[in-house]
Formats: sequence, C-alpha cells, structure tokens
Amino acid sequence: MRRREFIAIASSAAAFAPFAAHAQASSAPVIGLLSGTHFNKPEVDGVVNGLADAGFKDGDNVRLDYVSAEGKYDLLPSLAADLARRNVAVIVTIGGAASAPAAKAATATIPIVFANGADPVKLGLVSSLSRPGGNVTGASFLVNSLSAKRVEILQMLVPSATLIGFLVNPENPSYDSETQEIAAATRTLGQGLRVQSATGEADIDAAFKRFAQEPVAAISVAADAYFLGRRNQIVGLAAEYKLPAIYPREEYVVSGGLMSYAPRPADAYRLAGIYAGRILKGEKPSDLPVQQSVKVYLSVNLKSAKTLGIDVPPMLLATADEVIE
Repeated sequence: MRRREFIAIASSAAAFAPFAAHAQASSAPVIGLLSGTHFNKPEVDGVVNGLADAGFKDGDNVRLDYVSAEGKYDLLPSLAADLARRNVAVIVTIGGAASAPAAKAATATIPIVFANGADPVKLGLVSSLSRPGGNVTGASFLVNSLSAKRVEILQMLVPSATLIGFLVNPENPSYDSETQEIAAATRTLGQGLRVQSATGEADIDAAFKRFAQEPVAAISVAADAYFLGRRNQIVGLAAEYKLPAIYPREEYVVSGGLMSYAPRPADAYRLAGIYAGRILKGEKPSDLPVQQSVKVYLSVNLKSAKTLGIDVPPMLLATADEVIE
C-alpha cells in the first residue's frame, strides 16, 4: 500500500508554493521508503532527519515515496519490484528485517539502504560490515541477537522458572536463527522452551492462551516489526494471563510491558537517511561500511511488576538504565 500522505507536513501552505518550487520537486530524485509494517513515526522521522543532515528535504530537492506491506510480509517482493520498475534513485528499507531482502531480490543496481535489527551478513545483505559490496549498505542495531541475554534476565527475575515461552513470527527472516539462539540459551540454563508462532492478531491471542495452558513461567517476545505494531495487544495479554515478559524494544515497556533489553534504534534510522543522502550525492553503497549500534538498555516497569505480583531483584534494578515507577 502506497502511503504518500503519511507525513502530515503536506500543509495547505504547499498549495501556494511558487510554480518553480513545484517544478523542482517534480524533477527531484525519488527515494522509495519500503516498510514491512505500518509506518512508525520515530523510524520515519529518523530517516527524514538524516536526509536533512545530508542536505535533502522531502518536496524540495528530493521526494519520498512511502510504500508499506502493513505487516503482510508476503507483499514485500511485489512492492519492492514495483519500486525497482519505477527506477527510484534509492530504496530505504525500514519496518523489520524482511524489507531489505525483498529489496535486494528486486534489484542489483538501485542503491539500497537498510535500518533493522537483524545481522545483515547472516541475512545475505552484505559480504561484510566493513566491505558491504554490491548495492546494499545501512545500519544495524542487532536486536535479534540478544535473545540469549533476555533469557538470562528472565531467570534473574523468575529463578524458579523451568519452562519459558517464546513468541515468534515465522515470516520474519530471522525466525530460525533467533529460535535456535533462544533454544540453546534455555538448554544451557536447564529450562524447557515452548515456541508459539503468530502472524496475525488472532494468532497472538491463541499463542498466549497456549502459553497459559502449558503453563510457562515467563515469556520472551521475538524482535519483529509486526509485533511492535501490536505491542498494546501483546502487553495486555501478558497482563491478563499474569505472565512476566521481556521484550525486544523499549516501546513495549512504555506501553505497560514489564521489561525490555534492547538498543535504541533512532540513530540507525537517522544514519540510513544520511547514507541515502550521501548516495544521492554520488557515493556508492559498497564504499559505505555498515554501521552497528553497540549500546543496549535494560528498562523495567515497576508498575507492571506490581500488577503481576513480582518483586524485581535489587541487583536487576541496579543495572537498569530506565525504571518506570
């Protein structure tokens, strides 16, 4: 679904801009902004701000074409192919790990800049971080690779837990690697693991019902852009079933979730915009090394802990970067 009107900066003042400005905008290079899920304002703002840092403004000397799969990842190949057919100047992929592989499969010539939480080498996007090669580069905040650490944090929170639940989207390209990582972590800790897959709203409801029936002692939610968009539902179900949960993005905790262990990816989206601008100025993706976020934040919501009847260990609170009281 094309979302050209997503950003509300198309104010009435634009209707009165000089004809020359309209002519300039119509001839400006087009950046296709491809998302696997609903456009998340902080992500879009990051890209737009990065472009501004590079000297580009939407509607002035560049045009942004917003294209979203609205959480239906199977639509991404056709959406990416449409952008390639229209020969946009750059494709910037956000909204989950599935967007960038779809774009790469659609074109070997149009520059692609990604911002996501998966390992770009494992996804086959680049040859290496320092020497991307080909037409793809970007920024990674590696949220998918923290599953093992999240299980360790859950054990600190619920030391008696013998069975852990894992909610994952099988349509996410990182599905296998993240599931294998959390399975290895739970084995090391002597815990059992129950994996529940979900690709839609009803699936999420059913997954939590099965978690409660097992019953699992706590759950970890996989890093997935669709899940992020459904965070209110997921957080609400965790509260309903009294399940302590750890999440892959801080937004869940802000929405009432118990805790998260995650990077703050705003810088990655901004960098994607900067890279897109540099490419428009003539630089090649193969010459722009993939950037990685190395800082990870532990966030805890004490209100949620109280609702769940959980006493957060003092050591865990002492290491938290953000505590909501």
